[in-house]
Amino acid sequence: MSLLQAVSHLAIMAFALSAVMTTAWLIQRRSGHTGWIDVCWTFGTGAVAGVASLVPFPQGGGPTARQIMVALLVAIWSLRLGGHLLSRTSRVGDDPRYRDLIDQWGATADMRMFLQVQAQAAVALILAVSVALAAHNPRPQLGLSDGLGAALLLAGLVGEALSDWQLRKFRSDPANRGRICEIGLWRWSRHPNYFFEWLCWLAYPVIAIDGAYAAGWITLLAPACMYWALVYVSGIPPLEQHMLRSRGQQFRDVQLRTRPFLPLPKLTSGG
Repeated sequence: MSLLQAVSHLAIMAFALSAVMTTAWLIQRRSGHTGWIDVCWTFGTGAVAGVASLVPFPQGGGPTARQIMVALLVAIWSLRLGGHLLSRTSRVGDDPRYRDLIDQWGATADMRMFLQVQAQAAVALILAVSVALAAHNPRPQLGLSDGLGAALLLAGLVGEALSDWQLRKFRSDPANRGRICEIGLWRWSRHPNYFFEWLCWLAYPVIAIDGAYAAGWITLLAPACMYWALVYVSGIPPLEQHMLRSRGQQFRDVQLRTRPFLPLPKLTSGG
């Protein structure tokens, strides 16, 4: 692929993701339900990354086995997470992280939320490019690293689905109203679903990095960007601020007992 082709493909991906997130902004503005933002982001990221994985075809044929495998992996991720978020949004509507931001922003909320979702489109672009680079690794045949990458992503999907199921089961019990989930994986981590989501994005560097494929190193941006977003920006910080406001000392006690991200037991109260 020439430099001009690469730049044009990147521009198309950026435009598509910006359009998806503009649509998300319009939907949440009209409906008043901020949960649609993440629904659109997940399906949009999966769609753009999947298409970018499959095209362009190598000269003289259709997509390679690696292209098909990577496209299937990102499609499974998108459908699983997007379906979960769609189900939750249809029941609950609002995401407390976004609702708190809107309340804080006041009269400037519309414009600032638009800028927020465009920043999310930029993150999605980094992820989609990483997926595409993994798919287009020129190594001729599937190998051990491809299998390890696929296994890593599937392990992340299973862990995230299990975390979501445990939380949903806990919340469905009327006896747990007003309580904080500390069952299963939630006994060890306050956000095990975030950890396993991050784990999914480690798969693409494993597939892509090859001594003969310099562009493969760019895919390290995917797990780095996702870790930064989940741990420092749009994931844990706003959600924990919301929990402190709504649960107070109960949540502070949970913070002392559990790790914020990695689902492992704490060795000490300060570990």
